[in-house]
Amino acid sequence: MVRLFLGLCVVALLVGCSSKEEQSLLQSYAQKTQYHKHLQYTEKAELFEGDDSKIIVTATYLFVPNFEKKDKRPEKFIIGVAFDDPDANSIAFKNESSDGNYTLTLNNKSATKVEKLAFNDKRLKEISFVTEWGEYYEVTFPHINSKRFSLILKHPKYGIKKLPFAKVAKFVYTKKGF
Repeated sequence: MVRLFLGLCVVALLVGCSSKEEQSLLQSYAQKTQYHKHLQYTEKAELFEGDDSKIIVTATYLFVPNFEKKDKRPEKFIIGVAFDDPDANSIAFKNESSDGNYTLTLNNKSATKVEKLAFNDKRLKEISFVTEWGEYYEVTFPHINSKRFSLILKHPKYGIKKLPFAKVAKFVYTKKGF
């Protein structure tokens, strides 16, 4: 009898603690799951001159896991660029830039395809950190065999930043906390 009473109390407690706000939160999250998945594959880099930011780059790796052993798909990214430097207005997606501008490469490999995206492009709807003043590109690089790689942002005057990416969860490559 006591067990039945305790069991009913536990069930009543669990049912009473669930709320409609929790259900609406879960529904909202379910509607934006693709956005949250892309957020896991997004990195940001800035180059500075002193305390002044010159460029902000956000990169979202458009990776869809594939369980084929010999996956040779090219690596695709959506790159967002915001220039704070009034003299700069372009970025090259090739290994070397002859005019001293910014370059962005994948493990020092140049892009094979670059497509500039309009602000209202449907591919930007599920990408985080989209702003009206940024320029956005879908950039395709050659296939990388390793599971870890880096986008490298360079400028001859402002330096180099690396944006690390992985084809598996990044926490696999982090140091253990204990």
